[in-house]
Amino acid sequence: MKEPFVLIKDQYMLIDSWRQQNLQLVAGFTTKNGGVSSGDFQTLNTGFHVKDKLEDVQGNRRILADKLLFPLNEWVGAEQTHETKIHHVTERDGGRGSMDYDSAFKATDGFYTKDQNVLLTLCYADCVPLYFLAPAHGLIGVAHAGWKGTVNGIARKMVEAWLNEGIKATEIFAVIGPSICSKCYVVDAKVIDLVQNLLVDNDEKPYNLISEGQYRLDLKQLNALILQKSGIPKSQIDVSSYCTSCDHELFFSHRRDNGKTGRLMSFIGWKEDLG
Repeated sequence: MKEPFVLIKDQYMLIDSWRQQNLQLVAGFTTKNGGVSSGDFQTLNTGFHVKDKLEDVQGNRRILADKLLFPLNEWVGAEQTHETKIHHVTERDGGRGSMDYDSAFKATDGFYTKDQNVLLTLCYADCVPLYFLAPAHGLIGVAHAGWKGTVNGIARKMVEAWLNEGIKATEIFAVIGPSICSKCYVVDAKVIDLVQNLLVDNDEKPYNLISEGQYRLDLKQLNALILQKSGIPKSQIDVSSYCTSCDHELFFSHRRDNGKTGRLMSFIGWKEDLG
């Protein structure tokens, strides 16, 4: 499978096929490079909640806004809680969570919109970014899926929200972004029990036993299977091969860096049609 993400600048990569098909669409993922943060957060930390200097995080976000040509007063951000709450946002929400944590959407791990001039953003340091696009309807979305959000069904809940908007699952395209790979992600039997409950009817299992009570879990594959069970055709789901833990020159990683690290950002938005 072709890698869906292409590095465009030091600071970010874009979903290449979506960019070519939709010139107004900006969808991608940041790296840890090309910013102003120091110490554990060097250099492009985008997370307000990790004890980095506020002015450095704001500076990093300004750098991204300038590179993406998407002003900060059009960004929306969230206080992420590894749950499954999803917000339908509009252009009027622009600026919430863009320059501070207090104004962000509370207890939120997913966004979607049809509006132009609003950039949906979420932060990560190993968890899985899920991107959604229904090109026939102009709907876009993004979700944050760690193991908790994954087993609690945030991918399925995004699809269900779009079904309620009158969109068929077969009209949705999804991309699973850079995140920790199975070689780097070991979990215990409690997590695998929850995974097995999701995949009762599946022959394909996204985990392997490596020692008693210890498993390697492929969160990307698990989310792909959940999206397929939700009705999105397999041919419309692309999965990145980038690992946030393995690719230490590109990404922050909570596991690799023992919890003291910055945050990467997923982003997706429609720019204004000037035609």
